[in-house]
Amino acid sequence: MPDGPKSAWLSPELHGYLVAHGTPPDDVQRELIAETARLGGVSIMQIAPEQGAFMTLLVGALGAERAVEVGTFTGYSALCIARGLPADGSLLCCDVSDEWTSIGRRFWDAAGVADKIDLRLGPAIDTLNALPEEECFDLGFIDADKPSYPLYFEAILSRLRPNGLILVDNVLWSGAVVDPGASDENTKHIREFNDRVACDPRVETAMIPLGDGITLLRKLSGSDEGDGSGS
Repeated sequence: MPDGPKSAWLSPELHGYLVAHGTPPDDVQRELIAETARLGGVSIMQIAPEQGAFMTLLVGALGAERAVEVGTFTGYSALCIARGLPADGSLLCCDVSDEWTSIGRRFWDAAGVADKIDLRLGPAIDTLNALPEEECFDLGFIDADKPSYPLYFEAILSRLRPNGLILVDNVLWSGAVVDPGASDENTKHIREFNDRVACDPRVETAMIPLGDGITLLRKLSGSDEGDGSGS
């Protein structure tokens, strides 16, 4: 298990209690967490175990059959999403790193979900824009470079069925979004994205303090007009 919580407001003790009282990571997931931790500081990019349990539950409750993920890293989130899909479900994973995703491939095989996952390496926006324009996804997950969040959001939303969900990670950015002294580019981009989707009439929005903050966006019926920018 990770040494501490990704949630800046949780103590290690409370985080441990929280994980223990949800569906815990199984042996394959624990091994993936441990292998990712050995990469060093970059391992912070892996989602929290309680977030993974939430995503598996949510995918199943939604009855999702087709999902897309932007930002796969070492494959923990993909494993969790794929676990919630039915046997004939599919998950399109977009990432640029063969090195990191090759770790995920091994664990997807071990977990028995590799046949559900289509990993495509290359710039995610190119992969998404090359997809057919019609609605083809029930769920999307965005956890990649922060300046491109609006691009990923628009590309997925246009291909999401009505009442489908988009999940966006790192929206609280360890609390920096409300820190007046935080003026780095990533923080600014996250604030701008959060402000934008909060008033987007095409989606219903809920931000929850899970992991490093995750926003749930439900596509409303008849929401294909415009780009939500007001222009």
